[in-house]
Amino acid sequence: MSSCSTRPPASCSSTSRSTASLRLSPAGDDRHAFLSRAGGFTALDLGSWTDDHGDHGHSWTTEPRLTPFTVPAEEPGHVVAHHGRTTLFDDGTGTVTALDPADLADLADLAELDEAEPTLDTWRLDEPHHGVAVQDGHGNLVHTVGDEEARSGIRVATAAGNELAASDDCPGVHGEAFAGDVAVFGCEDGVLVVRGREITKVEAPDRYGRIGNQAGHETSPYVLGDYKTDPDAELERPTRVSVIDTRDASLRLVDLPASYSFRSLGRTPSGDGLVLGTDGRLHRVDAEGGRVAASLPVTAPWREPLDWQQPRPTLQVAGTTAYVTAPATREVHVVDLARFEVTASLDLPEKPNELLAVTG
Repeated sequence: MSSCSTRPPASCSSTSRSTASLRLSPAGDDRHAFLSRAGGFTALDLGSWTDDHGDHGHSWTTEPRLTPFTVPAEEPGHVVAHHGRTTLFDDGTGTVTALDPADLADLADLAELDEAEPTLDTWRLDEPHHGVAVQDGHGNLVHTVGDEEARSGIRVATAAGNELAASDDCPGVHGEAFAGDVAVFGCEDGVLVVRGREITKVEAPDRYGRIGNQAGHETSPYVLGDYKTDPDAELERPTRVSVIDTRDASLRLVDLPASYSFRSLGRTPSGDGLVLGTDGRLHRVDAEGGRVAASLPVTAPWREPLDWQQPRPTLQVAGTTAYVTAPATREVHVVDLARFEVTASLDLPEKPNELLAVTG
């Protein structure tokens, strides 16, 4: 793994080998998003922010706009915002790029001031693959290991590339989430729990028990994950979710009354899990008790499409509010999580697909 630090010009471009689908990911500053598209990751200003003045703040809004700042990538993949750093992974080259999301506040002046460009730290991994990486609070990089054919585990290294820990006991490694400062990476037979330099394998109860999408929480020790058991399915529609307790590296499964998709997972402010089911209900999962504690009708029943890029009802949580899209009716429903009830349904001009909420 090689590393460097640089300030690429905002107009950088790159020939893309893929990325027919646009993806939205939080940039980590509660104002911007990264739009993954052909050529790289482009910062999207969603137009709401708050200036902190100690005992109070001043909030502002402006028209959303696509900024000129792009991090080039052949195949832009996962974006991870954690501990004041945002990490971008290029599946096509194995390049990892990290930045301070606070630097994105200067993008309004980017067209006039070169010094407004965020400083980027970059690493080139040994093999390109569909992976994910994150920079921890000490500047160390945790990244997946694999190649174009398979993925096998993770590696923890210093910013200079010196290895601190590694594990190859995570076939098909995919996705990550955090319980506080503890990271969880999904495998085809459980998860890896990373606490600093310590890596612990948590075995799934099934020989093939794939956890590839997770939802973490800043203060809860639990991570919510999906759970699939059929390696040969064209599209498995699971009816169980996994709950990983990072304190004792244990895993339990929770039965649901319906299936769900990779865009169905979320967390409440108190740390419970949320799963948007194909029965049209939002299910609240008691993370500590390992059970469905409540279910709320939100949309009509739906079926997950075979093509992952096609619209389907999607869940997004911001603070005490959950947003649920209904592509069939071109609506977004607003759920007050404290009262656990739908408080509004808003009409949209187009059929929604990607959904991202920022607090501003």
